[in-house]
Amino acid sequence: MGKIVAVTGNEACAYALKQINPDVCAAYPITPATDLMQRFSGYVSNGQVDTELVLVESEHSAMSACIGAAAAGGRVATATSSQGLALMWEMLYIAAGTRLPIVMPLVNRALSAPLNIHGDHSDGMGARDTGWIQIYSENAQEAYDNLVQSFRIAEHLEIRVPAMVCMDGFIVSHSIERVEYIDDADVKNFVGKFQAVHPLLDLEHPKSYGPLILTDLYHEYKRAQHEVMTKVPGVVLEVAAEFEKMTGRKYGLFEEYRLEDAEIAIVVMSSAAGTTKDIIDQYREKGVKVGLLKPRMFRPFPFTQIAEALKHVNAIAVLDRADSFGGYGPLFSEIAGAVMSMDHKPAMINKIFGLGGRDYLPEQAEQVINELIKISETGKVGAIKEYIGVRE
Repeated sequence: MGKIVAVTGNEACAYALKQINPDVCAAYPITPATDLMQRFSGYVSNGQVDTELVLVESEHSAMSACIGAAAAGGRVATATSSQGLALMWEMLYIAAGTRLPIVMPLVNRALSAPLNIHGDHSDGMGARDTGWIQIYSENAQEAYDNLVQSFRIAEHLEIRVPAMVCMDGFIVSHSIERVEYIDDADVKNFVGKFQAVHPLLDLEHPKSYGPLILTDLYHEYKRAQHEVMTKVPGVVLEVAAEFEKMTGRKYGLFEEYRLEDAEIAIVVMSSAAGTTKDIIDQYREKGVKVGLLKPRMFRPFPFTQIAEALKHVNAIAVLDRADSFGGYGPLFSEIAGAVMSMDHKPAMINKIFGLGGRDYLPEQAEQVINELIKISETGKVGAIKEYIGVRE
């Protein structure tokens, strides 16, 4: 058994990085991820890690430095939020396309404009097609556990792609929670020694990276990139099974909560899942068969497995903490894609909630469940997409 502590999500992730001891970390501070890197920089300055901490002039430079260090043959990490992730945009594609297993905690925060420093999923959802693995965390314990697992996942020789571990800004990053740390030796043994693949600093086997592919091979390269991503779910489950043996904590591609016999279901990610579970328990006591599906791995999206988990329900509400202006919410669109493969297609509604750090309240979960009950009884759907918790 590890050590039980009371820490914030940022502190837990910084401690995980300390235990993993990456070779290089390039960083530029941004709220609400600043505290994470500040705490890790303390471990560097105190000599508790061997990490080369590169302080750069922007987030674009941070990811550029990470790419160079990873290509050279190092285990590499960074962290960011919101506009910082947006400034990395160009380099995110290069990290993924070059198959460099960089690991990055992403403290989810709203994107400008107008400027907002509080939590929603706009940043992560905007980066969903960059080729990075995306894993979302409900609380500080999951953020810590997911970060430890993500090094094993990203560095797996079958895939070798970068991964971001997401947690809700301030709600998780700055709230103090009970977290069970794994023993340092167990983390070190679990993550294992880094194995470089085609490192540029292997001077006995010189090589170069060619960043230019024209029409003769670019299409084939992108298909190969897709095929690599199809292997990720299996690796995620393999690593999770080993992690469960070590800690007793079970993880999958998603979590099912009271879903097995449910007639209606809510799909929601990250911290809002905890509130939703409490309200589901209350409705279960009233005899309402409602369940929850909480996606953990958003990229690559496990369409087949989620369709199987939801195939028996009559109505689904997908709650998005981000919007796709002119379209449905990002999570809703993915769930709708999964539902299309079902013989029995449940009714679906999309609720946009919690933007810019707006609280997600128990009564909003109640509102959604009550609407699902009516849809299940009547088969009639009103507005498919709707904002909830809005000041009218």
